[in-house]
Amino acid sequence: MNIAQQSKVIKNKVGLLRLAEQLDSVSKACKVMGFSRDSFYRFKELYDQGGEAALVEISRRKPVLKNRVDPAIEKAVVEFAIEQPAYGQARVSNELRKRGTFISSGGVRSIWLRHDLETFDKRLKALSAKIAQDGLILTEDQLRALEKAREEKQAHGEIETEHPGYLGCQDTYYVGNIKGVGRIYQQTFIDSYCKTVMVKLYDRKHAITAADMLNDRVLPWYEENGVPLLRILTDRGSEYCGNREHHEFALYLDLEGIEHTRTKTKSPQTNGICERFHQTIQNEFYASAFRRKLYTSLEQLQADVDEWVRSYNEERAHSGKHCFGKTPWQTFLDSKAIALEKQLDRTMPTTTVAA
Repeated sequence: MNIAQQSKVIKNKVGLLRLAEQLDSVSKACKVMGFSRDSFYRFKELYDQGGEAALVEISRRKPVLKNRVDPAIEKAVVEFAIEQPAYGQARVSNELRKRGTFISSGGVRSIWLRHDLETFDKRLKALSAKIAQDGLILTEDQLRALEKAREEKQAHGEIETEHPGYLGCQDTYYVGNIKGVGRIYQQTFIDSYCKTVMVKLYDRKHAITAADMLNDRVLPWYEENGVPLLRILTDRGSEYCGNREHHEFALYLDLEGIEHTRTKTKSPQTNGICERFHQTIQNEFYASAFRRKLYTSLEQLQADVDEWVRSYNEERAHSGKHCFGKTPWQTFLDSKAIALEKQLDRTMPTTTVAA
């Protein structure tokens, strides 16, 4: 192991020890850093005995790099999934081979999983989104697939999203108890169509904070862009559900004319879009932010979170079924016309003809 590798190993282990002290919790520090509790106590014993020098790992297995699919092949698989959504992975592999693109059926499925296209229903949704955004002319196979989907859709009770503002997903994420700051809760809002995210941090979990998130960040953003927010999906937490006459969140939704949909009982995965984002922000932001910087206020952390979320929305390509590799912000711009068209359809006045 060279000097640079040794330095990196030492920093990771010392970082774990310091984070545990900062969070005042060994379990939380291990979860953030990806170590076991046994490893923590082993590192601590070595550090107490010999300092940083004792933390150098003598032998380290060389990591095995994952197989990488050529970008051109990945692009061809994704495009074919939309061209022929009813084809299975084996048939896709065979059809692409005829076109000179060689990939196994397992490789096709791996690409589908990365782009959220692994089921027939998900590929149909991607096709519908592509039609709406790009005005595609459907083939006979695509028409048959869409007709079949319409017949089966009602039986599954799945929540649909048709355009930006059609359905927003809101959830609460417990960031942790940080020394010098206290408990931190994150209110998360995601537009289920374009995947644009908004985040605000609070020191408590309450109906007032849930309503403040909408009033301070969400609705002003939609109003600024001329798109109405029609529905919100939440879990059944106390900050979102309660007596409509006295519950601040329910009262606010009534005031703004926003329909409230709740997840099924004992099925929090119904709001999985938020769960996946929480895992992303934990792994890509919080896990490293708390190692690089000692935060002393919620405002400090909020500023860094805002910058990360801006990058997520405007710079990071998204593989969701409506994004097609574009950023959430670009997806919103490309599909904004769909929402405006639907808005005009709803507000179109009816005319009566006098007898």
